[in-house]
Amino acid sequence: MRFIALLRTSESHGFPPPALHEGIAALSAEAARSGVLVDTAGLLPVATATRVAVSAGRLTVTDGPFEDPTPLGAYALYDVPTRADAIRWTERFMDLHRRTWPGWEGESEIRRII
Repeated sequence: MRFIALLRTSESHGFPPPALHEGIAALSAEAARSGVLVDTAGLLPVATATRVAVSAGRLTVTDGPFEDPTPLGAYALYDVPTRADAIRWTERFMDLHRRTWPGWEGESEIRRII
């Protein structure tokens, strides 16, 4: 089963510390060796985003920045046997943030891809 883990965090935290980059690289390498990581990446700030929307029968295109208290900051795409496996990998990713970036706050949303 494939799952996507979407990281939401305030952009006011700034750039991640080197220890977090190193931890994510090691975790990603382990997940890739295990054959469960399909893709992962960070996302540029919401100021660089564009939204395409349909509302009241009209199509609109709007460039950022947007008022979004917890924008998407990154994603990981996993191919794992169970939802519990996706949760375990995501917990490890979030724990890296907790341990290496004091004061950081955020959340990951895990959704199955159909």
